Amino acid sequence: MIYRAVLALILSSAGPALAEELQLAFPLDCTLGQDCHIQQYMDHDPSSAAQDYRCSGLTYDGHKGTDFALPDLAAMDAGVFVRAAAGGMVKGVRDGMDDGAPLSQVQGRECGNGVVIDNGNGWETQYCHLKRGSLRVTDGQQIAEGDVIGQVGQSGRAAFPHLHLSLRHNGEPVDPFDAGGTDCAAEPSETLWQDTPPYRPGGLIAVGFADHVPNYAAIKAGGAGRETLPTDAPALVIYGYSYGTQKDDVLRLSLSGPNGVVIEKDVVMDKPQAQSFRAVGKRMASRKWPPGRYTGTATLLRAGRVIDEKNGFVTVR
Repeated sequence: MIYRAVLALILSSAGPALAEELQLAFPLDCTLGQDCHIQQYMDHDPSSAAQDYRCSGLTYDGHKGTDFALPDLAAMDAGVFVRAAAGGMVKGVRDGMDDGAPLSQVQGRECGNGVVIDNGNGWETQYCHLKRGSLRVTDGQQIAEGDVIGQVGQSGRAAFPHLHLSLRHNGEPVDPFDAGGTDCAAEPSETLWQDTPPYRPGGLIAVGFADHVPNYAAIKAGGAGRETLPTDAPALVIYGYSYGTQKDDVLRLSLSGPNGVVIEKDVVMDKPQAQSFRAVGKRMASRKWPPGRYTGTATLLRAGRVIDEKNGFVTVR
């Protein structure tokens, strides 16, 4: 592959110690799998197709970085700090772009509000899609690893709130998950992370409950789920909000209450989707639902294997 050949040349010409000179710290104040996830990795396929560093499709054609996503707009509004993955000198800053602006307003500024840091020895890191007004650094400033740069936003070309982190050496993109250009069928031979985030080829962002099938915009905003429902709710609905699903993936949704299983159903995904949700529910058959605690489980399966699972609870009273 062209990408791997170029990367091998970069690393070999610089000497074996170069990759050891830069080790990245995790760049967000969040916990992967709980309140953030990796939505997309770097594209390793030089053709018009796309493939991440583990032979899966959690990327898109030409993607040159790693996208760390928040679960919803509510999390973005609450504020999640972006921190320098490595120290260096700030060599570029942009702020003032609106979060969630239409694409027609971001042409030529797809990174949105962002920061570029010169990390030395030809390395630089770039942070994109930061929240408007949240940046805390200035051009020429020396910053240390872990210093706050700003907050996660949705500025520029961004369909959801996330940080796009790019790593380059002498202007060429480098995937910190696989700096050695290993064949994707094998474990990467060289990582540039201090503590490499675990790989997940897709997963669940959230599981939630409502008395009707919620609007997708409400799910993405973080306002769809309910912690309590009345005993006379017209229906009990469970939904699973997922990312990186592939055709024929199965989303298993189940809801149980004081009297046992309310509903359990497998939903088969009909196409690949970066983010999506599915919901199942049951209409009230009697005058009232039994009061108490109800447990819901969303399980994402691929070729019969569990990719991810999340549990949630709703109280009926």
